[in-house]
Amino acid sequence: MIWPILAIVALVGAIVIHFVWRGKFQRQHRQLQSDIEDFQRRQQQTSVDAKAQQQVLFNSMLEGLLLLDRNRKIYLVNRAFKNLFDLKIELRGKTVMEVLRLHELQELIERVETEKQVLDYELKLPELNERWLQVNAAAIFNSVGEREGTILVFHDLTRLRQLERTREEFVANVSHELRTPLSLIKGYVETLLDGARHQPEISERFLKIIERNTQRLDLLIQDLLTISALESGQVKLNIQAVELRPLTDKIFSDLKPPADNKNITLLNQLPDLKASGDIHRLEQVFANLVDNAIKYGRVQGHVTVGGRSLDNGKVEIFVQDDGPGIPAEALDRIFERFYRVDKARSRDQGGTGLGLSIVKHIVQSHNGEAWAKSEPGKGATFFFTLPQAK
Repeated sequence: MIWPILAIVALVGAIVIHFVWRGKFQRQHRQLQSDIEDFQRRQQQTSVDAKAQQQVLFNSMLEGLLLLDRNRKIYLVNRAFKNLFDLKIELRGKTVMEVLRLHELQELIERVETEKQVLDYELKLPELNERWLQVNAAAIFNSVGEREGTILVFHDLTRLRQLERTREEFVANVSHELRTPLSLIKGYVETLLDGARHQPEISERFLKIIERNTQRLDLLIQDLLTISALESGQVKLNIQAVELRPLTDKIFSDLKPPADNKNITLLNQLPDLKASGDIHRLEQVFANLVDNAIKYGRVQGHVTVGGRSLDNGKVEIFVQDDGPGIPAEALDRIFERFYRVDKARSRDQGGTGLGLSIVKHIVQSHNGEAWAKSEPGKGATFFFTLPQAK
């Protein structure tokens, strides 16, 4: 009888031991499963954090970044790239042609796959206002040499191109403006040296022409120095309260001779306004605008200066003539250096072509704005604003 009992006890013991070890194993298994899930969560969080840090890094770049996968689909772009092309939609998974419709860029991507790297490629965007981008592109390869995708970095060259064009135009215009009076001076001096100096009437006329052109050169140089100082911010303004009506009377008095030559009536319709500004620089503004109005106004016409106080703490002044006016397409460029609506007539009238540009820079240095309105045949009106004196 003892053996069956022992067998039953052993069996019960084995069953108990089995369940004990089974419970222990299940607890260990659950703990291991929990540890694995926790590790996976940490790994996923680390991956998310890494991607977020990567995106923050890419978005902090000033250059536009475009990353394509091996199928030429967009994998990643940064904020600068979207701003360059004014994109608001989701780009991931799309092709460049679907998003931008730029055949030149598509051809560049195909070229990179063959050449592996293309640097300093210039891309002109087909917009109304010219925009230029510099693109550096390279293929991305994995450890076994297989191409994984393409990375393109975009740098906006538009401002640089505009500055280069401005510099070229400036040099060309200055050269032209200097060449004309210098050629006249040289020609008349040579004529005088060849014997004309012994003829009093001729020599006096030639000397007056030489004097007039040297004055023109002096004005050009002074204006160039003025605009250079204004653009570089080297001009120090002596801000004070300036009474605008007496200032206008002074300018009218200075410019009365040329106005009388054309029988032009000068009208000061400014109310008692005070502006906060540098009186000497404001004299330049009023003098340039009134002088222009006299030059381009009609014979026996009127030049009027008026203004008003605005609600935003500024005063608005206008200078109006009743000449032929300015074409609409020229109004946006009228304040550019050396820009002339009618080049032949402008040079006949004299001047350096810098007066309105100087006006604009002085007004802007006073935190104001300058603009013009005109209708062909109905004269032109130039406006500018200044801070009102408290």
